[in-house]
Amino acid sequence: MDLTSYAELAVLLVNSPDRLQNLEGLRDLLADAGRDARPTRVDLDALRELREELAAVFACAGRGGECEAVERLNALLTRFPVRPQISGHDGQRWHLHLTEGGEAGDAWAAGAVMGLATLVTDLGVDRMGLCRAAPCARAFIDTSTNRSRRYCSERCASRANVAAYRARRRSGQ
Repeated sequence: MDLTSYAELAVLLVNSPDRLQNLEGLRDLLADAGRDARPTRVDLDALRELREELAAVFACAGRGGECEAVERLNALLTRFPVRPQISGHDGQRWHLHLTEGGEAGDAWAAGAVMGLATLVTDLGVDRMGLCRAAPCARAFIDTSTNRSRRYCSERCASRANVAAYRARRRSGQ
């Protein structure tokens, strides 16, 4: 089971506040995440709330608040219990999915929270962070071998590096 893909659900949710404005945006977000669901207003409200809580986990991790990030994740694990289910689809071999009975929002929450919890226990809290390119602050998961990721994308990394270069040039260094 690839739990990194479940952790990526958390990143996608945290980085998509604009898509949680209405049900159409949520449907598009779920489709982009490969989720075939018919979300309801209850799902939309639940995922908005979950987004804020997950954003707080990433913020704690980004500023080195390991214990607080873990406490927040533990609280979410209690709220969204996970039930593994064997699944076979799209010509793939049998594999595990993390599910919770209920609505689309429940399944997303259970998977995202469990994915982050597994990431933290396997790789460490320092593998989660917020982009350091001002004013971005998007969430990311660092899967690099040397734990060096500081930006959410190559675009932000390039923008920050160019800004730093220009600042050094202006100061005469």
